[in-house]
Amino acid sequence: MEEKIIYEVLRVINGKSIFLENHLSRMKNSFELINEKFTLTYEEISRKIDDLIKSENKVEGNIKITYGVHEKILKIFFIKHSYPSNEMYDTGVKTILYFGERNNPNAKIVDDNFREKVNSEIKEKNVYEAILVNQNGYITEGSKSNIFMVKDNELLTSPINEVLPGVTRGKIIKIAEKLGIKVKEVEYKYSDIDKLDGMFISGTSPNILPIKSVNNINLDSNNDIIRKLAIEYDNDISQYLKNH
Repeated sequence: MEEKIIYEVLRVINGKSIFLENHLSRMKNSFELINEKFTLTYEEISRKIDDLIKSENKVEGNIKITYGVHEKILKIFFIKHSYPSNEMYDTGVKTILYFGERNNPNAKIVDDNFREKVNSEIKEKNVYEAILVNQNGYITEGSKSNIFMVKDNELLTSPINEVLPGVTRGKIIKIAEKLGIKVKEVEYKYSDIDKLDGMFISGTSPNILPIKSVNNINLDSNNDIIRKLAIEYDNDISQYLKNH
């Protein structure tokens, strides 16, 4: 029987694991989606992460938590990370469309075959991310991120049942609501990207990262709503660090 590996990737800033509670809540959800019991505790994982940070003497980076469902083995380790440059945040990044979708979008389960295909396309086209399009022609998510769109001063994102419920995604929706920005979960056709006012990537490593192009379609990476959300998200991280 092929081992199912449930995983989470979280970011360490100033020696602290950011939004750990949210990551473990999502991990529990991944277990439930495949009818497995979640036996890990916040205290246990938090302690192991703290021990890892101290033993490797790293105050910045990404940590991966994996759990083999059948072997029942928990592993926590630092992985190679790549954060966007200041220039990428300023000018936005290039992306492409990728026509394909993950088998179980709501669960964070390792799928090496799908990942290799998408990564190969990203490398070949020399872009930052691939935006996934499902069989009905709707934008779902990024290959390793969530995708948001801005249109007519509203924030659009794919319905939660069609994407990974990203930790950063959830934070952004709450921030938008706090700022009085209307959020809609909608199915949006890839063929209508040119009608958008802006798009951005969200995730553990990129935070909020503007998109300047999708294939040959150029977008406004300096959209006001995107910039406001990015500032507030950075404030959220600062507040989390202060409280922990």
